[in-house]
Amino acid sequence: MPLTAVLREALPRITDQGAQADLLFLERWELVPRPDMAQVLRVRQIRRANPDLARAIRAEVAALQPAAPTLR
Repeated sequence: MPLTAVLREALPRITDQGAQADLLFLERWELVPRPDMAQVLRVRQIRRANPDLARAIRAEVAALQPAAPTLR
C-alpha cells in the first residue's frame, strides 16, 4: 500500500506490476534511504524512467519528515 497521496493516485493507472513494484520501492527508499549501491542504482533508474512522479514522491516524503534542528 502506498504511503504518499501522489503514488496512491498514480498506481491504479499503472498496469505493469513490475513498474508498480519499482515505484513502491522508490517511495520506501525515499523514506529510509540505504547506502547500498544496488539500491541506489535501482532508485536512479526508477527516477530516470519516471522523473515527474519521482520528484512528486520525494517532495511529499520531505514534507512528511520533521525538519532537522538547527545548530547554533
